[in-house]
Amino acid sequence: MVLDALHRIREGYSQGYYKSKRYGMTKTTFNRGKSIKFYAEELGGKDVVSLNYYITNSKEWLKPCEMEAEKVICFLLHVKTD
Repeated sequence: MVLDALHRIREGYSQGYYKSKRYGMTKTTFNRGKSIKFYAEELGGKDVVSLNYYITNSKEWLKPCEMEAEKVICFLLHVKTD
């Protein structure tokens, strides 16, 4: 679910809407797709969404950066990309 949502967001910089607010988003994929870094910032506001996502042979790990996982998941599932 989270990985599918991350795959919907294009690599590099893009913009989207979440809760009627515009966000600038940056997604960078490393290690042949085995790790993803994502950062979104509300344009003209203060909200931030940041995470790292890791895929190993045995497990997938969502690592939010200084915020609740629920916030990150909700953002990824509901952001509307350009």
